[in-house]
Amino acid sequence: MTHAEDWNPTVYLNGEWGLLSEARIPVLDRGFIFGDGIYEVVPLYAQADGARLPFRLTQHLARLERSLGKIRIDNPFDDAGWRALIDRAIQENAGPGDALVYIQVTRGVAKRRGHAFPAGITPTAFVMVGQLAFPTDAARARGGVAVTAEDKRWLNCDIKSTSLLGNVLMAQYAAENDALETIQLRDGLLTEGSSSNIWIVKGGVLLGAPRGPRILEGIRYSLIEELAREAGIAFEERDITEAELRSADEIMMSSATKEVMPLTTLDGKSVGDGRPGAVYAALFDAYQRAKAREFELIRNRAKQGA
Repeated sequence: MTHAEDWNPTVYLNGEWGLLSEARIPVLDRGFIFGDGIYEVVPLYAQADGARLPFRLTQHLARLERSLGKIRIDNPFDDAGWRALIDRAIQENAGPGDALVYIQVTRGVAKRRGHAFPAGITPTAFVMVGQLAFPTDAARARGGVAVTAEDKRWLNCDIKSTSLLGNVLMAQYAAENDALETIQLRDGLLTEGSSSNIWIVKGGVLLGAPRGPRILEGIRYSLIEELAREAGIAFEERDITEAELRSADEIMMSSATKEVMPLTTLDGKSVGDGRPGAVYAALFDAYQRAKAREFELIRNRAKQGA
């Protein structure tokens, strides 16, 4: 795999394709000045024939549409337009290994710096293929380390905004404590990780924090719910107290770049018996089956359209 510092993919920016190192935006782009934008990250899975196939692209594009609507940015493309851009980005950056597609839409370039929405500007659209390495089998067998911290972010966490300073600080806190993730708590209740949804298991029941403005409903949230049903695992969406988190039999995280990942240490103490649990194992297996089913559907549609 190319080293990150050497990575220079062909990217899309406002109607033009070119190298990442040559892409430029004006300094008064509101994404740069205010973080006034929305983004999505779609995982791409390498196939035996060299193709890279997106997972849950329909759901990612639907969330992009929802987030743009919540901050009143016009979506610059319809579903077909985004798919065409993503397909070309994948083709322009063909290569081995898993990857990701990063999509960003900002409100656009204003004539002057001002907080209120400027009238008559065109959204900035950006698409890039990035590198991605999923957790190794060895890492999954060990499980990850997590730390906790107070959730000090704003109360619109359901919007997938590029304004990510709170998440950045929590990710840095994890890094400084040799942890994989920071689990956040607000008013004594579990919210989410710095870049993941968090799940716990109590007495064989999978628990997830309630969907709403305190968390970003990850694409994997509804997927984990589906996988639990498929695996015969009881699931409850409800408030989870800090005491329940600390006494959980299992803790796991889910995200586009981690799939579902066990967390076996919390604030220096073992979670359960300190090993990935049975519920995690069942969900991980079901996750792999879900990928296989979706990729088969993608291939069948491609054959029908050929």
